[in-house]
Amino acid sequence: MLVATVPAIWAQNSTVTPYSRFGYGMLSEQSNAMQRGMGGVGYAMRSGRQINFMNPASYAAIDSLTFLFDMAVNLKTLRTTEGESGGTNFTGGLDYITMQVPLTKWLGASAGLMPYSEVGYSFGDEIVNGTNSRTGSGGLNQLYVGFGAKPFNGFTLGFNVSYLFGTLINDTYVYTSSSSTALFERVIEVRDYNLRFGLQYGLKLTPDHELTIGAVYSPKKSFRGHTYGVKYDVSADQEPDTIANISLKGNAEMPETWGAGISYKWQNRLMAEVDFTYQPWKNAKFATIEGFDNQNRFNDRWRVGLGLEFVNRPRGSWAQRINYRLGAFYCNDYIKVGDNSVREKGVSIGFGLPAPAAKTMVNLSFEYRNRQASPQPLVKENYFVVTLGLNFNQLWFYTNKLR
Repeated sequence: MLVATVPAIWAQNSTVTPYSRFGYGMLSEQSNAMQRGMGGVGYAMRSGRQINFMNPASYAAIDSLTFLFDMAVNLKTLRTTEGESGGTNFTGGLDYITMQVPLTKWLGASAGLMPYSEVGYSFGDEIVNGTNSRTGSGGLNQLYVGFGAKPFNGFTLGFNVSYLFGTLINDTYVYTSSSSTALFERVIEVRDYNLRFGLQYGLKLTPDHELTIGAVYSPKKSFRGHTYGVKYDVSADQEPDTIANISLKGNAEMPETWGAGISYKWQNRLMAEVDFTYQPWKNAKFATIEGFDNQNRFNDRWRVGLGLEFVNRPRGSWAQRINYRLGAFYCNDYIKVGDNSVREKGVSIGFGLPAPAAKTMVNLSFEYRNRQASPQPLVKENYFVVTLGLNFNQLWFYTNKLR
C-alpha cells in the first residue's frame, strides 16, 4: 500500500528556494517530528516509543510487544529578500511514513519512506534582447528497511538499506524581443541504493542518570541513473533536441556521511543531546553537460545541533505527561554559489501531546530558520516550518494465557 499510494502524494513540492537549483537540491535532515522540535538531533537517542531512523541501532530498543507507526506532514512559510525586493511563499505536504516492529527480544526492524533531497524554485531576470525564467521541481526519496540488534546489555548496532529514487528537473525558458521562446532543460534521474550503519552504547551512571553515545556512517558511492539535456524551440513547435545522455555511474557521487552524538537522560524526565554531522562534498563528482549551466561546485557540509526535552511526570495526568522540547542548529551546507558558501541556522520548539488513554503521541514542532550565502548574502531566506506527526504506539503482540 505504501509503495502504491505515496508517489502521487510525494509529487508535490514542499520546498521553494532558488538555492535548490544547485547540485541535488536541498538535503533533508532525515529526522522525525519529535526530533525537529529538538534541533534535529537523534544519533544517541533511543526509545521504545519513538521511531528513530536517524540511527538504525535504535531499533533494538523496542520491546517485544509493541508496534510503532509514525507519519508526518509539514507546512512551510518562506520569506525571501534580494536587495530591495522580496516575496512570500507557502508550501507543504506529506513528509515521511515509517513503522517499526520487534522480531525477537534482542532484534527490531523498521521500514518507511522519507525524503533525501528536494528541488523547488521559480524566478526570472532580464537578459540581452529578452528575459529568462528559471523553474525547478522534483526530489530524491528513500524507501528503506532496517534492522537493529542488541548483542549485549547497553550496546546496540544496526543498518538501513535504502532504495534511492527520484527525478530532478531544472528548466530555463528564454523569451526574446522577437517573440521566440526556447526551453533548456536539465534532467537528473536516480535509481540507486544507499546504506547507513549505526551503533549506540548506553551507560547507567546511577539509577537516575544515563549517558548514551551514538554514531552513524554511510559509505561513499557513485550514483546510478542518468542525466540528459534538452533544447526545444517552443515558438516553432519543433521536436525536442536531446543534447546528451550521460550515465551517472562514475560521473556523479555521494560522499560518505559521518555522524556522532551524545545524550544525557535523568529519570526519564529530562533528556539533552548534542549531535555533529560531516559530509566531504567538496571533492564529489557532479555530471556536467556541455552548453548547460555547469556552475555546480560543492563545499564540505557540516552541521551541529542541540536539543532538550522535559516531561513533568511520565506516568502522571494528561497535562503532566506533555513533552516540552527546545532545539537549535547551525549548518554549513554543501551548496556553493560562485565563491559564496550557503549557511543555515535555526531554533525550534516542540510538544509531545499524549493520547488520553494510550501510548500514542501527537508530535508538533515549530522551527524558525535563516538561510543565506556568505560572504555575499545574495538571496536571504527566513522561513517557518510547522511539522505535525502522529506516532501510533500499539500493543499488538500480547497473547493471553489460560492457567
